Amino acid sequence: LMYRYISFLLFSALIFSCNSDKSADTTTKEDAYKKKGQIADMIRMPVSAVDPVDTVNVARFDFEEKTFNFGTAREGKFVEHTYKFTNSGTIPLIIQDATATCGCTVPEWPKEPIPPGGAGEINVKFNTMKKTENQSKPITITANTYPSKTVIRIEGYVIKVY
Repeated sequence: LMYRYISFLLFSALIFSCNSDKSADTTTKEDAYKKKGQIADMIRMPVSAVDPVDTVNVARFDFEEKTFNFGTAREGKFVEHTYKFTNSGTIPLIIQDATATCGCTVPEWPKEPIPPGGAGEINVKFNTMKKTENQSKPITITANTYPSKTVIRIEGYVIKVY
């Protein structure tokens, strides 16, 4: 009998503790970003879960070249290239991240917003150590564009050094 009484009390406590007051917090994620003073209040992301996709009012990359072929290089050398672009979109371009598929390729990108019509550069360094023959390294850029990911490449042939 005591076991049933304790079980009933625990079950009742569990039921009442799960009751939530839905009117307590009506702060949206966007409001939270604005309160924190983050960069999110400067831009309008082109995609959300509830709104239709806006492909007009977005930032856009316009690269001079998306693929750079360095020709041939000897193993162990560093190959470096600067990808130049302009923001041909209607809002400031903000690059969140730029990543490569391995640690041999390191991108550096502007951390400040690029205004519409403004120019920027992404510098990529490729270490050819232990990378021989044909090489093609993608660099994926995540930004407030549509689609949100853009891929540029550095490629060429690496001659093995014995």
